[in-house]
Amino acid sequence: MSQTEVNQARSLVYNLFSSLFAWEISEQRQKELTSPDAMVFWDMLAQDPNMARPVQILLATLTQMTTERQRLELAADFCGLFLVGDKNAASPYASLYLSDEDRPTIFGEQHHVMCDFLRQSQLQVQSDFKEPADHLAVMLAFMAQLCVTASDESQLAFLETCIDSWLAAFVDKVDTCDPGQFYSALAKMTLQWVRDDISALKQL
Repeated sequence: MSQTEVNQARSLVYNLFSSLFAWEISEQRQKELTSPDAMVFWDMLAQDPNMARPVQILLATLTQMTTERQRLELAADFCGLFLVGDKNAASPYASLYLSDEDRPTIFGEQHHVMCDFLRQSQLQVQSDFKEPADHLAVMLAFMAQLCVTASDESQLAFLETCIDSWLAAFVDKVDTCDPGQFYSALAKMTLQWVRDDISALKQL
């Protein structure tokens, strides 16, 4: 693969992870994530020993989810983890993890940093996504854009400063609060992907 093709593939992976942290999984999305093409992708990810177990858990949930009740239970996990905002949640906002304040709030410094990044790139958060700009889904989507538009140095700087700087703490919180295993596996998979990507960028 050429470097352009590699970057396009990386962009697709970041967009995939972004979408899974942005929205609950619908029946149509479930079908897409378990399609033959998707299974080839999951198999490729699972070749990384650090990815194998999370991929196994994620696929077990997706392939065994056959009823509307099961989909609603997974949606409830999503809501409880990422939308409620109480002590049993794993809020996906960078400001809550990087702030020096005793009681950090959303729409903090990292939100404004991301708004500046988006403005400079002539991008904006989708109008139907009513979340602060430092939501993990927004950051991952922005990284997907950087993969195909920015220099390796810019990509590395964004990954290290804006995502990797708090992602491990978020993953620990998801792992503690997730009543199922799906989103814990997804979070661990995302962290491993980010760490591997950082290593790859440093070698270029």
